[in-house]
Amino acid sequence: MLSLLPGRDLGRPLRLLCIGAHSDDIEIGCGATLLRLLAGPQPVTVDWVVFAAAGDRGREAAESASALLRGAAAVRTRLRGFRDGFFPADFSGIKEAFEDLKRWSSPDLVLTHWRGDRHQDHRLLAELSWNTFRDHLLLAYEIPKYDGDLGNPNLFVPVTAETAQAKIDALMAGFGSQRSKGWFSPDTFHGLMRLRGVQAASPTGLAEGFHAEKLNLSLW
Repeated sequence: MLSLLPGRDLGRPLRLLCIGAHSDDIEIGCGATLLRLLAGPQPVTVDWVVFAAAGDRGREAAESASALLRGAAAVRTRLRGFRDGFFPADFSGIKEAFEDLKRWSSPDLVLTHWRGDRHQDHRLLAELSWNTFRDHLLLAYEIPKYDGDLGNPNLFVPVTAETAQAKIDALMAGFGSQRSKGWFSPDTFHGLMRLRGVQAASPTGLAEGFHAEKLNLSLW
């Protein structure tokens, strides 16, 4: 198993941009990876953007981001009110929001949805993420759901059992509106990290998986 170690300027914080369609997507897709980055030696700043975060779901999004990102050097949050399930119909407004996002954020790493995701909202944000952030390292996370659209990730972040449990605890505590859904359970989230841990040959048996469609390997 080869490890990709991107060069980092330790003289400044690592800048992250996290993009999610719905209030829990970022935490589900890359919550453990974020916790691992925040626990590292380099300071981390986070721009956190959720596109369907109105009403109670917006409150959950804000509170969850605040709790999960306690270790960040700085956090900026943008919660938008686009309609859940109607993103393709709201394409013009969402495209404009991405153009504004490009001016607002200058990330080293973008964490966003995967283009193979069958949920229409996820898929549209994935496409616009690639269109907008062409010169950035972009890793696409995965969301388990009814559609059965989990692919075969090609980049893995091994995590400890403690970090995996912290991700699960944050999800269960932060999103009471989702706990009645059959798939929203600790077993679901732990099971996917266990499967990706097997694929990654993780020493802990746990990992999160990402799709990295295009990478440059800088040798000097």
